Amino acid sequence: MNVLAEVQGKSLVERARQAAAVAGQFADDVDREGRFPHEAVAAMKEARLLGIQVPVHLGGEGASIADIAEISSIISQECASSSMIFAMHHIKLSSEVEHGIGDAWHEGFMRRVADEQLLIASSTTEAGIGGNLRNSICGIEVEGDICRLTKEATVISYGEQADAILITSRAHPDAAMTDQVMTVFLKGQYTLEKTHDWDTMGMRGTRSEGFLFKGEAPKEQILPQPFAEIAAESMLAVCHILWSGVWYGIAVNAVARAQDFVRKAAKANPGSMPPGALRLAEVSSKLQLIKSNVIAGLQKYDEAKANPASLTSMGFLVAMNNIKLASSQGVLDVINHCMLIAGIAAYKNNTPYSLSRHLRDAHSAQIMISNDRILSNTSNLLLAHKQNTSLLG
Repeated sequence: MNVLAEVQGKSLVERARQAAAVAGQFADDVDREGRFPHEAVAAMKEARLLGIQVPVHLGGEGASIADIAEISSIISQECASSSMIFAMHHIKLSSEVEHGIGDAWHEGFMRRVADEQLLIASSTTEAGIGGNLRNSICGIEVEGDICRLTKEATVISYGEQADAILITSRAHPDAAMTDQVMTVFLKGQYTLEKTHDWDTMGMRGTRSEGFLFKGEAPKEQILPQPFAEIAAESMLAVCHILWSGVWYGIAVNAVARAQDFVRKAAKANPGSMPPGALRLAEVSSKLQLIKSNVIAGLQKYDEAKANPASLTSMGFLVAMNNIKLASSQGVLDVINHCMLIAGIAAYKNNTPYSLSRHLRDAHSAQIMISNDRILSNTSNLLLAHKQNTSLLG
């Protein structure tokens, strides 16, 4: 049996746990040093996890977004930065899978992702537009068969470590700010001049630095659909779901540490209820709410995929926004309760119950696409849309 067949003979969950175990070994060092998790990403590549979303006929495994959310949560239980990199890679790959089929160059690119386990980064933010990814200042220039782009990208997560970057811009220099395209640039087709460092409270391993991006590539690397369609029909929903999977994984590990703390206290004092036991029961219900929220998002996405017209409906957009809001808020609530359960043992670093890294990583959740921006968008949608309150969908 060759190596590829041996790896793919294992289940996705087995392979995810294999990568997660490596990520866990280096998680504290990655966080402390604020460095890219080379070991974890190498383990993901060894487990052939970066190409699983690619359709089978292009050399991938046709993994669903539910599969990828599950893997995100498994890796996140050991290292949230590593898991976020995995999730962001697959968010960008989803744009190719959903909008690149039928195009020779993009199908070839997907084959390469599956075969070579290429790591994909994203550049949607830009100096001067804040966090509004549906606006661009820069415009791609097409001359003959070549396209060129210069962009002041305030954030490109793991940009220096990526094998390719999917980057947004105006469709041409004179286009409206909202008339955007997304282009794939391969390593070697662009340069990155660092403009902002990444020294943050949490998610330190994602290395989300700022760069001046300059690229030149064949124009066929521009995705054929407008970015407005890509964002509405796949990217935003997949983003909210996979990020929620990452945050759920952080919460799972926090609860596991709190549970271990209570169990140890119970063994030390047989016959008496440990002080944190009731809070453990309470936090279990809060964890279940996050899980239910993510599952609801996956179900809603699958239903919409079966009826593509609903992918751009107000009801679907409201539902996806709510998935992100609830998960990003719920993870902090869970961790705060776990801190109360384990007390000083959770507050201190370098104990089996430490939650410092969990808490700092989780605080990114509400500002990665700001919750205030999402609430504003949802409030506008609700002016015209009556929310579905049926329990049956």
